[in-house]
Amino acid sequence: MLWTLILALILLLLLQAQLLVCLHELRASLTSVTSATPPKTLGTTALQRLPGAIIIGVRKGGTRALLEMLNLHPDVEVAKTEIHYFNADENFRKGLDWYRAQMPLTLPDQLTVEKTPGYFTAPPAPKRIWAMNPAMKLLLIVRDPAERLVSDYTQVLHNRIQQNKPYQPLEDLLLSQGHINPNYKALQRSFYYQHLARWLELFPREQIHIVDGEALIQNPFPELQKAETFLELAPQIKPDNFYFNVTKGFYCMLSAGHDKCLDESKGRPHAPLSNTAFQKLCRYLRVPNQIFFRMVGQRLNWC
Repeated sequence: MLWTLILALILLLLLQAQLLVCLHELRASLTSVTSATPPKTLGTTALQRLPGAIIIGVRKGGTRALLEMLNLHPDVEVAKTEIHYFNADENFRKGLDWYRAQMPLTLPDQLTVEKTPGYFTAPPAPKRIWAMNPAMKLLLIVRDPAERLVSDYTQVLHNRIQQNKPYQPLEDLLLSQGHINPNYKALQRSFYYQHLARWLELFPREQIHIVDGEALIQNPFPELQKAETFLELAPQIKPDNFYFNVTKGFYCMLSAGHDKCLDESKGRPHAPLSNTAFQKLCRYLRVPNQIFFRMVGQRLNWC
């Protein structure tokens, strides 16, 4: 009986020793795996970041279409609304933390894009953006300035009708005693060269990418390819991301089996303007357009 107890005790001690050896080996193995795996850092965290690119204009030039199409790229996240930070003093006074808080969540290797077309014609905007980031990439989408003016008026007209406010016909605003009225605000927004000059005082030409608004609407893919190159994005947007919607009369987007068209305000019929008045407008804008073409080194097919 005594020998049985002694033998059992010896076996128990041997098992205990073996167990300690196994625990030691397991602990060493876990330590090795932990040290070989890099710790998770804030660098992989989705955060609200300041934009690396801004669509600065032009108003009624196709800025919303450009933003939505850029958002097809997996490395691009966009601000969903116009922020009006650099052109509205009441927002600018809120500071960069407020501005950052309006941005989408992005990963470190993603690009945040904001668009506010009012920036292009706002005198303080270039200096304010430059002070935030002198290397900012700027996208300027332009269209025929005569067509842009009519579209600008059409939006204002629609809003005034919705609000039951009085309005003047476009021709009454555009012409004064049969001549073009240079004080009409929508016309002043169409003097692209005057506004671009302020931006070129601070930003080199290579930091401002010109997007042809008419070309974007007629065939989006080539313009998106150019924008990808300018933004230094890997080519991810494909021709089959777009299809022509016969009912709407313009291109819609297709991604991951889901389609998206711009809202009903896009492609809205223009307000009436006589051909005589429109041709006067085209002639009036001819010289300003030529100056703009020389500034950007690009000629566009405008009236």
